[in-house]
Amino acid sequence: MAEAQLKIAVVGHTNTGKTSLLRTLTRDPAFGQVADAPGTTRHVEGVRLAAGEDATVEWYDTPGMEDSIALLEYLERLDEPGQRRDGPARVHRFLDSPEAKGRFEQEARVLAKLLDCDAALYVIDARDPVLGKHRDELALLAACGRPLLPVLNFVQAPAHRAQGWRDAMSRLGLHAVLEFDTVAPPLDGEARLYGRLAMLLHQHADLLERIAKTLSQQRQQRRMDACRVSADLLIDAAALRLTVAGEPDAVAAATDTLREQVRLREQAASQALLALYNFRPGDYAADTLPLSGERWRMDLFHPQALKDMGVRLGVGAAAGAMAGAAVDLAVGGLSLGAGMLLGAAAGGVWQGVGQLGQRMAGRLRGHRELSVDDAVLRLLALRQRQLIQALERRGHAAREPVRLDQPADEAWRRAALPDAIAEARSRPAWSALNEHHEDDERRKLKLAELARHMARDMEQAAPTE
Repeated sequence: MAEAQLKIAVVGHTNTGKTSLLRTLTRDPAFGQVADAPGTTRHVEGVRLAAGEDATVEWYDTPGMEDSIALLEYLERLDEPGQRRDGPARVHRFLDSPEAKGRFEQEARVLAKLLDCDAALYVIDARDPVLGKHRDELALLAACGRPLLPVLNFVQAPAHRAQGWRDAMSRLGLHAVLEFDTVAPPLDGEARLYGRLAMLLHQHADLLERIAKTLSQQRQQRRMDACRVSADLLIDAAALRLTVAGEPDAVAAATDTLREQVRLREQAASQALLALYNFRPGDYAADTLPLSGERWRMDLFHPQALKDMGVRLGVGAAAGAMAGAAVDLAVGGLSLGAGMLLGAAAGGVWQGVGQLGQRMAGRLRGHRELSVDDAVLRLLALRQRQLIQALERRGHAAREPVRLDQPADEAWRRAALPDAIAEARSRPAWSALNEHHEDDERRKLKLAELARHMARDMEQAAPTE
């Protein structure tokens, strides 16, 4: 394997979130070991980030510095009278001393790795007060003669001291400070980080700009892929229908079947989104979108779920269809429609004499069709959109599961459903949950159209950073 073009060490005091930062930057929740106890990382660990064949960075996670005050005093004692060594020479002398393999072994690992790298990120827990030990750490790190970029972590915490740290860094001559919360990083956090590094590493500026551009393109592609996953779910749900005899017991059983199909389909879509963003199933909150167990089974069609998202239960998928042709009864979020109903319904899309004739014959035999109500489709769309937005803003070091809030805007709650969903109602073959599923060119076209609609919707609804 070719040598990386840039090597960067991640350094700092014990338990400031160095490993967490690398988990987020590499989107690898399994990298290293994260715990609340100090000193979790005891050895240097490396990971390579490739953004194209000609843009590679090697990141190194280092142990926490624990005794910088004593080490700085020891370095001063190592100086012989009349000698004036520069910073790197002093550090090398220390690394050759017995104490580098004994009392100061942790610090020696950090300094040795920094000498081997082009730059370092100095990770700070912004909740901590600025103490003398931090200034001594920075003095030791600065002695290595490598550019340092202070990174303020945990700036989303209510009691952070970010401004105090900025002031302290300025007094030490470190003016390029970055706020990057490893639990909830900003959408443009990576671009900011690589931009700051480009300021410090002029000889690598082109490389860092290419990496930032590539990562931005990857983020946009992930969002579009996520929207396609959600659009596929919505088309499957909108086109789903079950034909059932009109007896109450048969209708009740079919209703349960349809609900279960939709629940499992949403579960599959949610799991696909988690995998797309490289998160685990346990990263979802059990009280909103659980992926297994009875609570999940109760969630989607419970009236409270609609209320929580601000969705009103409609009068059924065939509302507004031909006068007198269909009567829909809203039943727990589902529609019971008469035979000729649902295809020509929501979007007024005519579906052909043959298929309509079969439905009319079914109606004359006393059959009914069940489909998913518009209100439930809105709920599915809202939850998928909220999930995508939450995953985009979630760091891979986060431990608390994702919890979704009610969206503040009106999109998907009261506006007309997109044309692709309306047309899907007229095409049962478009649902992979129905028999005789057909993923034809028209479905592909409408799926792409709906995915673009969802992406634009999220772009417009995105809060200002």
